[in-house]
Amino acid sequence: MFTGIDEVDWASLRHAYGSAEDVPGWLWALASADSAERATALDGMFGAVHHQGRVYDSTLACVPFLFALLAREEVPDRSCIVELLVSIGGEYTENSGNSWNSWNSENSGKNPGSTAAAAGRQGSAAAGRDRRAREAVRAGAETFAALSGDPDPAVRQAAAGALVRFLEEPPRVLELLRRRLRVEREDRVLLALIEACGVFAHRYPAHADGAVDLLAEQSAPPYAPVLRLAALGQLALRAPGRLPADLVPAAVRLLQERSAQRLRLREHAGPDTLVRRIRRLRPSDEQGAMLLRTLHSALGDRVDDRIALLTGQLTSPDPVDRCNAVWMSAGLFRGWRGGYDGPVRLLGAQLGSEQDRLRDAAVSVLAELFAPAAPAADDLHALVTARPDLWTHRWERCSPTLGGPLKALARTGDPRAVPPLAQLLAGPAAPVGLGCEVAHLGRAAAPLAPALRHHLGRVPLASPAAARLAAPLLTAVRAVGDRDAVPELLRLLSGAPDGLGARDAVADQVIETLAELGAAAQAAPLLRALLRTRHAAAAAGALWSADGDASTVLPVLLRELGRPEPDARRDAVRHLARLGPAARAALPELRRLAGEGPVRERVPAACALWHIAGDPDPVLPVFRTAWASDPRTRVPVARCLTDMGPAAAPLHDLLTTELTQPRRHTARQSAYGPHDIPDDEELLRMCREVLAGM
Repeated sequence: MFTGIDEVDWASLRHAYGSAEDVPGWLWALASADSAERATALDGMFGAVHHQGRVYDSTLACVPFLFALLAREEVPDRSCIVELLVSIGGEYTENSGNSWNSWNSENSGKNPGSTAAAAGRQGSAAAGRDRRAREAVRAGAETFAALSGDPDPAVRQAAAGALVRFLEEPPRVLELLRRRLRVEREDRVLLALIEACGVFAHRYPAHADGAVDLLAEQSAPPYAPVLRLAALGQLALRAPGRLPADLVPAAVRLLQERSAQRLRLREHAGPDTLVRRIRRLRPSDEQGAMLLRTLHSALGDRVDDRIALLTGQLTSPDPVDRCNAVWMSAGLFRGWRGGYDGPVRLLGAQLGSEQDRLRDAAVSVLAELFAPAAPAADDLHALVTARPDLWTHRWERCSPTLGGPLKALARTGDPRAVPPLAQLLAGPAAPVGLGCEVAHLGRAAAPLAPALRHHLGRVPLASPAAARLAAPLLTAVRAVGDRDAVPELLRLLSGAPDGLGARDAVADQVIETLAELGAAAQAAPLLRALLRTRHAAAAAGALWSADGDASTVLPVLLRELGRPEPDARRDAVRHLARLGPAARAALPELRRLAGEGPVRERVPAACALWHIAGDPDPVLPVFRTAWASDPRTRVPVARCLTDMGPAAAPLHDLLTTELTQPRRHTARQSAYGPHDIPDDEELLRMCREVLAGM
C-alpha cells in the first residue's frame, strides 16, 4: 500500500513541530483497525503536518500515500482522508502572511534589510508549496471521481466537493454530479452534491447553466424539504434570477415541513435513553443552521426578505428552529440597518421558553442591541422579575458579572432595571462592571446614587485593582449627575500615593467627572498640582470649566499639544476645542495636525479648528477624506457637524448617502465591537439631525 514510504528521508523533512520522522507512523495508523489509533493519527496530520492550513515539505510528501489509502476500500474513515486532501490542495492566501509573522517574530532585532529579504524568500517558498500541493492533489483527482460512487455514504459525501474542486474537466464533472443526483438516496450525500453544484456554477461560469438547472430541479417538488431548502440557498447565491417569486414564504413552509419530519422521527426513535434525554435538553440542528446561513448570506442586502424569513423561523413551533433563527438574527442586526421592532419582539417572546439554550441565545442577542432592544423590554423585565438567580453570572474562580437579562434591560434605558440593580449594589458582592450598565439609564438611575457613592468610597486607593473597581462607578456617577459624590471623587484624586492605585490609574476619569458635575472649583488646588504630570491636559480642561481663565490653562495645553505621544496630543486637542476662541494660539499646530498623519488623529484636530476659529474651509476636506477612508471616524465627524449647523452643507452628499446605505458603517471591520450597533444608530440619528439643521 505504501510503496516507497521507506525511501523518503522523513527525518530531514519538517512539519509544524520540527522533524517529520513521526509522519510514517501516522500514515500507517490511518489504516489501523483501531479507531483510537486512527483518531490520534488524524490529529497528528491536521495538527502538525497540515497545522492551521499550512503546507510543509512533509505535507507534500504525504499526498501520494494519502491517495494510496483512498484506493483501499477496506480502510476505515476514508472520508476524513478525502477532507484532509481537499484541505491540503486548497488555495491558502494567508500562508505567506503567517510565515512572515512567525519568521519575523523569531528574527526581530536583526538587520532590517536581510530580515525583509529573508521574509520575502520565506513567503515565496510557502506560496510555492501551496501551488505544488494543489497540483499534487489535482493530479490524483481521478480518485475522487471513482469515490463519488463509493459504497460508504461518508466517502461519497466528501468526494462530491473534492470532485468539483480538483477534476478540471467541467463537462465530465457536471455529468457525474447529474448521475449521482439521479441515483443517490442518502440525504447527507445529496446535500453535498447540491453544494457541489453551487461551487461548480461559481467555478465554471461558462458551464454554469447546467448546474443551475440541476439546482432548480432539486428546489421543486417532489424532493424533500431539506434538499429543496439547500437548492434554494445555492440558487440565491449563484443564480438569483432563477429563484421563485415567493422565495421567503416557500422557504418558511419548507422549514416547517422539515421540522415536522424531524419531530415525527423523534417520536418514533424507540425507547428513551440518557443520550436522547440530553439531546432534548440541549437540542441542536447544525444542518438546519447551515441551510439558513446559506440562504441569509445569499439574500444579502434584501433586509425586508431576511426579516420575513426570520419572522417565519421565530414563530416556528420547533424550539430548535427558533434557536437557529436567534443566531441568524445576530448577524443581521450587526451587519445591516432595518426596521427590527418585529423581530426584536419575537426575540423577547423566546425569553419565556423552558429551553435554557433558546432563552440564553435570545438574551445574548438582545444585550448587543442596547436601545433598539426596547420592544423586548417587557419580556426582559418579566424574566428579570421571575428569575433573580439570573441577575448575576459567576465564572469559575472569577468575580460575579451582571447577568444577561438584567444587563439587556438596563441597556434599553428602561427604569424598571433600577430596583434589581439597587438590590445588587446593596449586597455583599456587587458585580464589578455594574456601573457601566447603570450609565445607560441616565438620570433614571438617580435612586442608585447613594449606593454608587458608597462603593466608590470603598475603593482601595493603593490597590492594583483600583482602576478596575473605580472606572465603572465613575461612569455611573457621571451619567446620574450626582454632585454629592464630590468627596469620594476628591478622595480618589488625592488619597493614594503618587504613581500608585487610584490616583494614577483613574485620575483623568475622576477629573472629567468633576468637570461634568460642575465641581472642578472644589478640586482646584489638586488640579493645579497635576499640571506638571501626565494628567496635565485633563487638569487644565477642568480648571477652564471652573474659572474660564485661559492664562493658566492655555500654556499647559500648548505644551501638551507639542508632545510626541499621540495620547497626550489627543487629550490636548480635545480640551483646546472646549476653550473655543480663547485657544487661537493653538491654531498653527492644529492646522498641521489636521493636515498630516492618521485620519483618526486628523479628525479631532479638525474639530478643534472649527470650535476655535469657526472656519469650515480647512475642516470639511479632512472630514470628507476621513469619512471615506476610515468608517470609525464617522461618528466623531457627525458629532462635530451637528455643532456646525448650516456650515456643514458642503457635506450634504455624505450624510444623505449614509442614510441610504443598507449596511452598518462598522459592518466591514475585521471584528465586531461591543458598541457597533448603538454607534451606528447614533450615527444615523446625527446624520438626520445635521440635515434637518442645514
